[in-house]
Amino acid sequence: MHADRHSMVAWSGRTDPETDSARWHQRIQALAENSQPGLALLGFACDEGVRRNHGRVGAAAAPQSVRKALANLAWHRQAPAYDAGDVICEDGDLEAAQARLGQNVCALLDAGHLPLVIGGGHEVAFGSWSGLAEHLSGNPAPKIGIINFDAHFDLRDPAHVHSSGTPFAQIAEQCAARGWPFRYACLGVSRASNTRALFARAAELNVLVREDHEIRESTLDAIGAELDAFAAECDALYLTIDIDVLPACEAPGVSAPAARGVRLELLEPLLERLKASGKLRLADLAEINPEYDIDNRTAKVAARLIHLLSL
Repeated sequence: MHADRHSMVAWSGRTDPETDSARWHQRIQALAENSQPGLALLGFACDEGVRRNHGRVGAAAAPQSVRKALANLAWHRQAPAYDAGDVICEDGDLEAAQARLGQNVCALLDAGHLPLVIGGGHEVAFGSWSGLAEHLSGNPAPKIGIINFDAHFDLRDPAHVHSSGTPFAQIAEQCAARGWPFRYACLGVSRASNTRALFARAAELNVLVREDHEIRESTLDAIGAELDAFAAECDALYLTIDIDVLPACEAPGVSAPAARGVRLELLEPLLERLKASGKLRLADLAEINPEYDIDNRTAKVAARLIHLLSL
């Protein structure tokens, strides 16, 4: 497995004198061929899909920004964690970058790791899913459940252009071509930010939809139970978090800040439910844009999510 570049330079931070007070920068290792199974962080330094979707670019710089925020967090893991480097998008060739990402994700899965990809625009999702699909392709019609926390469906018609707005429509096409079921849940959707055509497409594809205003303290258990039922029908889960699902005050540094969003304190218990399913095989974070971040708030939220998923 060879990503385009390694990024261990970002891993520096505070060192405390007390015993058992390690931080991520002291424990993370560069991935090697014979590394024992663990969490593998892989960067996708790409925002070509955002550019094609007429969004504000800058997400290509996210992997390093998130590594720096994660470096100083306290280490609470038992198993190892690795940095698998970055896949970069060269000369606007998004499709080649997604293909390399898929190859890297597949190699990590084959080696027994849990890949956690740091995007990049949400075009990361097609590359991530492709790697999991390749890893599971020996199975007859694997049931891969995609759980996307996002203000947007990202189900735009890919016939016109492949972008950050099309990955789940591309995945649906791939599933149809292979005779695989397409199982997609999208939580945190903003009705104001998705056209009627996109809601119709989601209904046609039988997507489990929860809008942003539906996710609140009083509904968490019911939505958690829905996710449990969704997971129970799947062989493997792929979790993708578009950081723009959070309110702009919690995540200002994103490609498209949310006017409303779903608060972090509501998101975290749902992520814990998914972890508890035991079926999570792959996760990624998308649309973090350091260009527009304030006090590294967004990078810190992303680092906290990685910390939560790593426990």
